[in-house]
Amino acid sequence: MIEGEKGGPPEAVVETNGIINNKTRLVVVGVVLFLALGYLIYAAFPGNTLYYLTVDELLADDTNLDGRSLRVVGKLVPDSFERVDGTTLANFALTDKGEVLPSTYDGVFPDLFFNPHSDIILEGSYGDGGVFHTDTVIVKCPSKYQALGEGEEA
Repeated sequence: MIEGEKGGPPEAVVETNGIINNKTRLVVVGVVLFLALGYLIYAAFPGNTLYYLTVDELLADDTNLDGRSLRVVGKLVPDSFERVDGTTLANFALTDKGEVLPSTYDGVFPDLFFNPHSDIILEGSYGDGGVFHTDTVIVKCPSKYQALGEGEEA
């Protein structure tokens, strides 16, 4: 009788190596699936990794934000909206408690963008002479039960 390396029959050595190989394969497949699932979760929620600031917070400390993607929330400054003739490029400004952020956007604006009670969220990057370059415009719908101030009409 021919014995294997561990003193048993050769069949036992083959079975042991097969079990180790199957366990190794299972671990490798499990790790690959775990990494793939982690990447899919990370890729599905890129908006959650953006900084979310008010206009005042952005302008108070704009260091280390040049070129980074972030979100800024504020209200449209009255009479600041200007569209470049013959294009979809627009220049406007947002405000929050006094500070004013000049912004640009190339695209179509949501319907509630010009509502004075709407909060506007801009996604993009800050830089190039203190101008916010917007990639996406989101308008938060104002409360439909918001009280009108004196002299305001519905």
